[in-house]
Amino acid sequence: MVTNTLPRRRSHCLRTQVLILAGGSFVANLPAFAEEIDVSRLPTIVVVGHAESDIARQPGAVTIVTTEELTLKQPRSTEEALRTVPGVTIKPEEETAIVANIGVRGLSSADYKTLILEDGVPVAPGLFVGNGRYYNPRVQRMEGIEILKGAASLRYGPSTIGGVINYITKQPRDGVELAVRTGSFNTREASLELGASTASDEARFGALVTRARSDGFMDKGYDMTDVVLKMGLDIGSNQRLSIKYTDYDNDANISYRGLFLRDYQSGRDYNPAPDDWFLTGRRSLDLNHEWLIGDSARLNTLVYGSEMHRNYWRYATDNAASAAAGRWVYTDNLNGNNREFERFGVESRLQFEHAIFGIANEAELGLRYMDEEMQDRTVAATRATPRTGTINKDVIDSAESLAFYAQNRFLLTERFSVTAGLRAERYEQQRKDRRRSVAQGNQADSSNTELLPGLGVTYQFTPELQMYASVYKAFSPALNGDALNGLDDQQLDAERSVNIETGVRGGGKRLKYELALFRMQFDNQIIPANSNSQFQVTNGGKTLHQGIEAGLGLALGAGFSLNANATYIADAEFDGDRFTRDGTLSTPDGNRIPYTPEWVANLTLEHEIGGLRSALSLHHTGAQYTDVTNTREIAESLTGFFTGRIDSYTVLDLSLVYDVSRNLSFGGTIKNLTDERYIASLRQGIYVGPERSFDVAARYRF
Repeated sequence: MVTNTLPRRRSHCLRTQVLILAGGSFVANLPAFAEEIDVSRLPTIVVVGHAESDIARQPGAVTIVTTEELTLKQPRSTEEALRTVPGVTIKPEEETAIVANIGVRGLSSADYKTLILEDGVPVAPGLFVGNGRYYNPRVQRMEGIEILKGAASLRYGPSTIGGVINYITKQPRDGVELAVRTGSFNTREASLELGASTASDEARFGALVTRARSDGFMDKGYDMTDVVLKMGLDIGSNQRLSIKYTDYDNDANISYRGLFLRDYQSGRDYNPAPDDWFLTGRRSLDLNHEWLIGDSARLNTLVYGSEMHRNYWRYATDNAASAAAGRWVYTDNLNGNNREFERFGVESRLQFEHAIFGIANEAELGLRYMDEEMQDRTVAATRATPRTGTINKDVIDSAESLAFYAQNRFLLTERFSVTAGLRAERYEQQRKDRRRSVAQGNQADSSNTELLPGLGVTYQFTPELQMYASVYKAFSPALNGDALNGLDDQQLDAERSVNIETGVRGGGKRLKYELALFRMQFDNQIIPANSNSQFQVTNGGKTLHQGIEAGLGLALGAGFSLNANATYIADAEFDGDRFTRDGTLSTPDGNRIPYTPEWVANLTLEHEIGGLRSALSLHHTGAQYTDVTNTREIAESLTGFFTGRIDSYTVLDLSLVYDVSRNLSFGGTIKNLTDERYIASLRQGIYVGPERSFDVAARYRF
């Protein structure tokens, strides 16, 4: 059960899209930084902020998933928590989302062009060196989520084409809390939260330990342990220090393989790869320092490091026998596709107020250095010795990056502000094959420099209506495996996009709303080398993504409230024909980007009476193609991914929380209330969306 770690807000508003205006107008004489600091929170780098005026400062769409919503909805994963965010699409391949599948505004949910942070720190295993989807932070450690789109996201790059998602972990609280949950698939989960502080509140400590086991939907079981330790210390009257350590391990019985079409249509629900295992572990250490320099400046410095392993053991298939059986049949040989990641980074941000040109200004300057390394090793093993064998691949991918950014918000009037920013990023990538000698040519290098300008405006028409707009250039680097494929510099440019958006937001006591139009124009979208070897030495081409997203929250009275949002992706398409190296047409002009449904919609009816809160939520995902050729009928493949068009689907969830007292509460959920059977995605087989399931939970605070 997700515990409520912030004071409860009983307002009936749009909880997944908090739209807070700064008292109806922008104030030229801004409050001093010292007055904005919440000393009860440990210092961290945030994307939006905690003050009510922070959302109105952003020249782009902002969504905040609150503690209250996490407590009520009781999601099993961060991916599920993001499902109701406007503009976001997910692929629910398994109920706890061990591998992230998150798309934003027409960017494929099978890709990684949206930056994902935890407390301001990148959590993707590799921003430059490898697939960023192999680690997905656990929802049990979260108290909220910030989602920022538009030009202001430039400060946090790279890979901010779709914006920034920042998971906010729980703050230490004095006392002890025990939360337990059990439910379908023999799921058992327990979380223990501890916290203490000194009498003067100058030092704080917190610990959160979660243990979870489950047989999993379709017998895709997992065994997970997640530990978060936090400490904070005030240094004098104007400096604070915090340390966060995390330790995560998860052994999951999952694979890329799914069902064959006949078994899916007949309602089968077995694990199609019962002996494949996805083993992950991650340890991280973050050090945050905050220094208030007078009344109008603040310096935040962050030092972070992490190490992670992802060992993926997969059995080979007997394709002839599989075709005859209509399901995967395995041999006694398997491969360990094993990767180890290391990252070290230092980032410093200076925020200050000034009065250049005789007007109020808010400025931010930042510098970040980051070093990444990935060891990519393939081990050929047998069923008799399934975790050891012959090393067939041993490659080291590494990258160094240095970034500088500057942003200034000009408060031209009490209603009108202009934000201008620039990010410069230089990165160097290297690949080394440890199984080859120098004489054989065992190393390749590549480098790029990106200059990314951005401009945004906000205008407060009335206390109930604010307009915003922005245009900026964003990029996502070509990963080492593509940029240096074959130990040659493939001369791949970064994926670059010019993003434009404009919107309005606001509301009053009973109504909250936001409406945004957006357009992303790629001049170069990379074709990954592992998709088709024909494209290993080519840049991709132009793509266009544009649409509209809207959110509405309405207090109906008598304890009822309605929250709704919808995203329409009018275009997510290839701009121009694409050809293989031998001249064959591979992707026709106008074909739709895979895993980009036209429509995604969410509707939630909430009710509160006394200590009982309930929510009935509807989630709709439109039809989507799964390959660049836009195949319509599902086609099976024994040597690659299945292809075809996935039908739209709609699921209903019901959740309840009853607060017996301030210390004791009970909760329960029914996911997929109508037991809708649907296809979530196509890989080497059909991934079936999770069936109807039940959870019950309890929380007690000592």
